Amino acid sequence: MTANKKKKFNGEGKQLSHQVSKSMSNYFKQLDGEIPNDVYYMVLKEVESSLLEIVMQQCNDNQTKASEMLGINRGTLRTKLKAHNLL
Repeated sequence: MTANKKKKFNGEGKQLSHQVSKSMSNYFKQLDGEIPNDVYYMVLKEVESSLLEIVMQQCNDNQTKASEMLGINRGTLRTKLKAHNLL
C-alpha cells in the first residue's frame, strides 16, 4: 500500500473485530493456563465503558446526541453512564 492510500473503513466493524480478537488472544496468553470466569461480562464492561466515554467526548457531553449516535434511549444511556461512573 502506498503512503498516499489509506485503508478505508468498510463500515462493517471488521477492523474492530480484529482488534478484539487480538486483545482476547493476548488476555488468554497472559493467564498462563489459569481458567478465567465471567469473560463475557468482563469484555462487555470494558468495551462499553470505553465506548461510552469516547462517544460522549465526540458529542461534547450532549446525551441526546450520544444516545442517537449509539442507537439507544437517552434514559438507558444515563443509566449506563452512571454505572460506569461517567456522570
